[in-house]
Amino acid sequence: MAARPQTLLDWVKRDKLDRGKRDGVRTAERERIKALEREAKELRRTDEILELASAFFTQAKLDRRFKS
Repeated sequence: MAARPQTLLDWVKRDKLDRGKRDGVRTAERERIKALEREAKELRRTDEILELASAFFTQAKLDRRFKS
């Protein structure tokens, strides 16, 4: 197996983090944070879509009232 020295150092650092031998964010925590960030982004996008839909239907309702 041929690995660059920096890659090996990164693996050692990550292992120390995961075993609590070094301060920092553990791999599982990092993955959880990324998942929560993706979920938050999706929820913001969904919220924006719902706001636009609400505005559209509110305007359509007002338009029908004025046309009657």
